[in-house]
Amino acid sequence: MIQTDLYWKDKVANLAMLEEKIWGIEEEVDLIVLPEMFPTGFSMDAEELAEPMNLTVCKWMKQMASQKKAVVCGSAIVVAGGEYFNRFLWAQPSGEIQFYDKRHLFRMAEEHDHFSAGQSQPVFEWKGWKILPQVCYDLRFPIWSRNQHSDEGMAFDLMLYIASWPAPRASAWDILLPARAVENLAYAIGVNRVGIDGNQIPYVGHSAVYDFKGNAAIHLGEDESIGLITLHKEELLAYREKFPAWMDADDFEIRNRN
Repeated sequence: MIQTDLYWKDKVANLAMLEEKIWGIEEEVDLIVLPEMFPTGFSMDAEELAEPMNLTVCKWMKQMASQKKAVVCGSAIVVAGGEYFNRFLWAQPSGEIQFYDKRHLFRMAEEHDHFSAGQSQPVFEWKGWKILPQVCYDLRFPIWSRNQHSDEGMAFDLMLYIASWPAPRASAWDILLPARAVENLAYAIGVNRVGIDGNQIPYVGHSAVYDFKGNAAIHLGEDESIGLITLHKEELLAYREKFPAWMDADDFEIRNRN
């Protein structure tokens, strides 16, 4: 978990800074998580900052993933089919990139006027884990992240939230992240940025990992920091067996927006 300040709308500076931080991780890791819009900061200047898939940001992520032999993920501004997306990018060491487009666009910053909302809800698989990608404002909408059950088991084991969550609403972040973990019987990771952006909005981090009981396994506080943690799937599965609340969950379907 890389909790960091970001240079405002400066891709070159941010990629160089993050590359140094990534190479400073001496331990072998499976997953490296960066904040929302890590190449630019949370900006509505989509036309100015967007790039297509497989250009500078994607190539950099694939290079980092290959060199560290770990998945590298975070969101960036991507243009595709004439539309702009706040796109969660999931770069594997093999060079494959999967993605999730942010579903809930932050109306109070007019994100919905500059970006298109995602309609799909992928689950990424990595080293025996099923992982649900989510972006910032998605955290406030529990139906979108509800862990449903089928004959193959629960849909995901880990919820992964990347964010640019402002300081004035940090208490909501601290409440909702463990709530999502508890109600979905899954681990929840939230990676937020720190510092003050070009719009003079402050961020205080509070990046954290919560287990399926809502306990904080790690909390990074308010400073730039790198957090390392090992998750234990066998403990998760044992708890689901002991406390099978999923068996009493309500069935529902989510309709795509027009």
